Amino acid sequence: MLSQEILDKLNNQIDVEFYSSNLYLQMASWCEAQNYTGASKFLMEHADEEMEHMRRIFKYINDTGSQAIIPQLEQPPFSYESLQHVFKEIYKHECYVTSTINELVATTTAADDYSTLNFLQWYVAEQHEEEHLFMGIVNRMAMVEGSRTGLLMIDKELSASADTRASGTR
Repeated sequence: MLSQEILDKLNNQIDVEFYSSNLYLQMASWCEAQNYTGASKFLMEHADEEMEHMRRIFKYINDTGSQAIIPQLEQPPFSYESLQHVFKEIYKHECYVTSTINELVATTTAADDYSTLNFLQWYVAEQHEEEHLFMGIVNRMAMVEGSRTGLLMIDKELSASADTRASGTR
């Protein structure tokens, strides 16, 4: 069974992952309303991925004989200045998620909870990948800033990336 401190932090991480899913879903809606259909598709895929991250933690907690708690969710923002703003906010959010995972890793290390530490290693690697992905998108958008054609090309790339991720060949 998990210590109360680790259980509380894992349940908090459920909240973080659940919020991430809803944030990306809301951002996908904004993108769709702005006719960025590729970005919308991409963010829908990411919303599903974040929900899977939440479910992994949920199952892990229950597998340890503890109880996962579904949080009351905060409504994410629903209006953005631009597509670039959306992805800057995502990158900032992913950095926050990394910090919560790192805090969990530090807590499990200090508590000598090697099972949970081992479980969290997947999240450590995943967060590295997520930060790299979104930093790359933000950087590409900065390169085409002010170019409607450039944004449309990036939107098309995001659609193709969503197709690749959905097929499991990422």
